[in-house]
Amino acid sequence: MNLSSLRLDLHKRDSVVKNLNDVEESHLSWGHRFADKIVGVLGSWKFLVVQSILLVCWFVINIVAYFSHWDPYPFILLNLFLSLESAYSAPLIMMSQNKQSDRDRIEAHLDYLINKKAEEEIANVIKQLEIQNKAIEELKSLLESKLLIN
Repeated sequence: MNLSSLRLDLHKRDSVVKNLNDVEESHLSWGHRFADKIVGVLGSWKFLVVQSILLVCWFVINIVAYFSHWDPYPFILLNLFLSLESAYSAPLIMMSQNKQSDRDRIEAHLDYLINKKAEEEIANVIKQLEIQNKAIEELKSLLESKLLIN
């Protein structure tokens, strides 16, 4: 995802209020989508429970096994698998976090644009109210002068 291209796409639109999800979805690469899906799985209770069950089974099978210990006590093979899992999941998590920080910056920029637009609108409303107050004062003075003359 390219932050500058997203900002340009946001500025091209007429309205300041945009659905960032739609804009972001159109700029995501397949790698970012894949990383988000993997991080969604890695960050779930289901993954934590399944991995914990697998680890306990691995320990029990290798400690109690009567005939064959394919991974005896220091569990070197298990450490290798867990290291590989960490080596591949860490970059995916970082990709997802980088994308989220880009999104946060874009949301902050969008909030700024919306606040700026709201400030302009409020200033216009205040200006219109001042014009209306002047007109009401003029009408009031005209009515008072007409009542005093009659």
